[in-house]
Order: sequence, then C-alpha cells, then structure tokens
Amino acid sequence: MSPWLRVLIYLVAAPVLGGLLAGLDRIITARMQSRMGPPLLQPFYDVLKLWQKENVVVRRSQNYYIFFFLLFVIFTGGLFFGGSDLLLVIFALTLAAIFFVLGAYKASSPYSFVGAERELIQMMAYEPMVLLTAIGMYMVTKSFHVDAIAGHDRLLVCALPGVFLGFLYTLEIKFRKSPFDLSCSHHAHQELVRGITTEFSGRTLGMIEIAHWYENVFLLGWVYLFFAAMPVLGVAVALGVFLLVILVDNVFARLKWQAAVRSAWIVTAVLGFGNILILSLWSSPSAEPSARIVGPPAITAPAAAGALQAQHTPENLR
Repeated sequence: MSPWLRVLIYLVAAPVLGGLLAGLDRIITARMQSRMGPPLLQPFYDVLKLWQKENVVVRRSQNYYIFFFLLFVIFTGGLFFGGSDLLLVIFALTLAAIFFVLGAYKASSPYSFVGAERELIQMMAYEPMVLLTAIGMYMVTKSFHVDAIAGHDRLLVCALPGVFLGFLYTLEIKFRKSPFDLSCSHHAHQELVRGITTEFSGRTLGMIEIAHWYENVFLLGWVYLFFAAMPVLGVAVALGVFLLVILVDNVFARLKWQAAVRSAWIVTAVLGFGNILILSLWSSPSAEPSARIVGPPAITAPAAAGALQAQHTPENLR
C-alpha cells in the first residue's frame, strides 16, 4: 500500500476509531462500576456539542497553541503510518505535547498551571522509555524507518520483551490513565478540577478531545509494530493492550507524581536499558579470524604440460 494512501486512511479513520475506543472505554468503565453507562457514540455527541458552544478563553493565544497541538499530533501519526523515521516521529510527538503545555500556561489559572507542570513531569517520565523503544527497534532491524521495521520478518517482541513491557508501562502515562492520572485529572477533581484542560471550553476543548483520539490510535499502532510480522496477532494485541489500560485505570489507585516518575525511571532502567544491554552483548560481532598468507596458485602438472606443448607448435616455431 502506498504511504500516501496510509496517511490518508489515518487522517480519516483515526478520529472515528479513536472516538469509538473512547466510547468503549466509558462503557467498560461503567460496567465495572455497576452502572449502565453512556451509548457507544457518546464521545462524538460530546465533541459535537462542544463545537456548538461559545469558545471562552483567558487569552486568544490559547486557541493557537491548541490548534498547533492538534496539528502536530496529526502530523506525528501521519509520519508514523507513512513509514517515516521513528526519531522524527518522537520529536513531533514531543513538540505537540509542548504546545499543549504552553496553551495551559497561558491561562494563568492555578489549576491549569499545576496541570501543565504535571504534564511536563509525565513527559520526563515516559520520554526515556520511548527513546529506548526506538533504539531497540533499530538494533533489531538496523533501521529507524517505520516501513523497514514493519517489514521485518520476525516478531520484534521476541528480541525486545523488556522494551515491550516498559513501553506498555509508559502507555498508562501517555493515555493519562490511573495510576498516572496526574495532569488531566479524571479521578482527582477535588484536587485539580480538570487539570491542564480546566481553562479550555467550546471548540478548543473539542480539538483537545480529537487530538487525544488521534494520539491513542497512533500509540496503539506503535504497539502493533512489535507484532507487525503477524498482522492479525498485532491487531489483537493492540486491542488487548487497550482493554488492559482500561482495567488498570479502574483497579489501581492514583500515584503521587514523585512515585510516578520514580517507578517509570526504574522500569526504563531495568526493563528497557537491561534489554538493550543484553541485546547489544548478544549481537556483538565475534572476533575476526586471523588472516592467512595465501601464495600464488600452484601450477598442476597437466597445465604445465599443456603450456609447454603450446610453445612447440609449428606456428610458434616459424
């Protein structure tokens, strides 16, 4: 399939799939809490309603920051599904998060300010593991390009089990789910109201929700990359990981930011760096055999006789 076609499919299908996953998240959460829950399409109704409401912000520049946040999230997914360089994908994803934080800082609200600081702390927690994931994939496939990684003939998870588990741990942070529900505050309303999104409303808040849908589909696509050699298995694992994130969100209590950063760095050091170290030692080239002095090729007896006979032919004697 053409890279441009994959990008086009991502642009159209990602918000639809992301909204459906958000609706599924609400339904499963409600069932686990013995509630009926909203319909599957409720996230789409919410965004449509936000789009019709008045857009009230403290400073107009907040709208521009959130617009660029959405733009760079879409750009990140386009680079990924278009088969671009994985390091460039990580750079674009980080830049999108920075625009999100800057938009919250411009609100000058204490709730929004604390939420923005916690978002930066979460970035410090998950960025090392994300970089190690890209490095591990390069060590196995000898390429940073997503197309080359996806085209590898073996399951990457077999060579990178620790990196995969560490990446799953950071997904809880990236999805902003408990126990790392620190910046957006889905389960800490009494502490931060809505955290980093407190001072956003109307279309701006709707753009944030759509950006999260794009981002979630991109992250699940990265999970699929570990199993790209078996596409059906990769899709099943990506869906299973999403269900696991929902389960952890509803079972575990929220951690303090100190514990979140400490645990993320420990996981990165033990699982991520440990796996990279073992892989580098395992794949280190063996010592080259000592060079042997090779002399000129030996001349066999039949070859010597043939050469002597050719010299004494009548043509040569003339």
